[in-house]
Amino acid sequence: MFKNSYVFFISLTAALGGFLFGFDTAVISGAEQAIQTIWELSDWMHGFSIAIALYGTVIGALAAGAPANKYGRKPMLLLIGVLYTVSALGSALAPEVISFMVFRFIGGIGVGASSVIAPMYISEIAPAGKRGGLVALFQFNIVLGILVAYFSNYLIALADLESSWRWMLAVEVFPALIYSVLSVRLPRSPRWLIANHDNYEDARVILTKTDPENVNQIINNIEIEKAKEEQELGFFALFKKQYFKFTFMAILIAFFNQLSGINAIIYFAPRIFESAGISTENGLLSTMGIGFINVIATMFGLYLIDKMGRKFLLYLGSAGYLISLSLMAISFSGDIIPSNLLPFFVFLFIAAHAVGSGSIIWAFIAEIFPNKLRANGQSIGSFTHWLFAAIIANVFPFFANTFGSASIFWFFALMMLIQLLWAIFIMPETKGKQLEDIN
Repeated sequence: MFKNSYVFFISLTAALGGFLFGFDTAVISGAEQAIQTIWELSDWMHGFSIAIALYGTVIGALAAGAPANKYGRKPMLLLIGVLYTVSALGSALAPEVISFMVFRFIGGIGVGASSVIAPMYISEIAPAGKRGGLVALFQFNIVLGILVAYFSNYLIALADLESSWRWMLAVEVFPALIYSVLSVRLPRSPRWLIANHDNYEDARVILTKTDPENVNQIINNIEIEKAKEEQELGFFALFKKQYFKFTFMAILIAFFNQLSGINAIIYFAPRIFESAGISTENGLLSTMGIGFINVIATMFGLYLIDKMGRKFLLYLGSAGYLISLSLMAISFSGDIIPSNLLPFFVFLFIAAHAVGSGSIIWAFIAEIFPNKLRANGQSIGSFTHWLFAAIIANVFPFFANTFGSASIFWFFALMMLIQLLWAIFIMPETKGKQLEDIN
């Protein structure tokens, strides 16, 4: 699929931040019930202790743009690896809930920053015709990290180790260290070198390796865009009239991504299965099924994104959301559908997410902004994504216990109907275009 092995190595290394993103997001599902029991947490405090990492992602996403513009994408990728390592060790060794939340918050900052920096970096390195698939490697690594986290949790639970939840969290140290070491070998972003430092010489050397057929065209396009935007574009330029259309699209796709309910299911999958009468062991096996389906469907999305385009994948995913969420809501509403079918509805939901919004969100946000505004644009999109992820994860246990799971899933289904209408009538297509030509 990718003929240029150098580009593939660069993209895959940067995308390993997504593996840690996915692992960190999902690993807590195996530990969250033990944490609530051991520290005797109320539903609200429990929700907050789990969602605290997501509040960290909000800060990380919002804060990552400025240093990425000033210092470059590569140093930020290195810093993200350090944050993941510190978080994994600290949360695994935490003696009480406050220190646990502090270290989970640090990891969340790493997750939020990686969701800004890695897709942006890959989009600036990748050839236009392969950009969607290469940026989607970030999403593939997210779902692979989720699968490995679920599998790791299952094996540790079977081993019946003392304080097994601590071991579940500690495993993340190993991939975090590997990612940190590999990031040292990454080159600078050629678009950042030109747009921010007028460093044409180093940029040309990198582009000759990454996209040798289009070096002069790319440099010329960057120069044309740079001439149009001589002034520095700060964060608040996102809300100026000429740029707000890009900002609004980034906010909307991130908003819809989370209002599907994806993180509620990823974080609380065992609890959801148990509420439908499925045993704890079978619930853990079902979460592994979620991870496996996620990987397979993401591979399918990665294959299609540069062939069929971003809009087609969102149509496909939205249709799958509507069917699966409706079936999940009905299964919680009474005896119309046997509860033992719930895992299959969840699998369909995961497949719909992976092929649709999951595959395109990071590529789409990274593509629609001008070079000088891309870091801040990626920040606002990721900020929206993580803000709603944090809110949903925080309130899900309370609302599920108060109003019932059926009502929650009907609400998610309504949001996905609105997403489908937005994709049909408003969303633009970015497939196969040079970054400078899109906006």
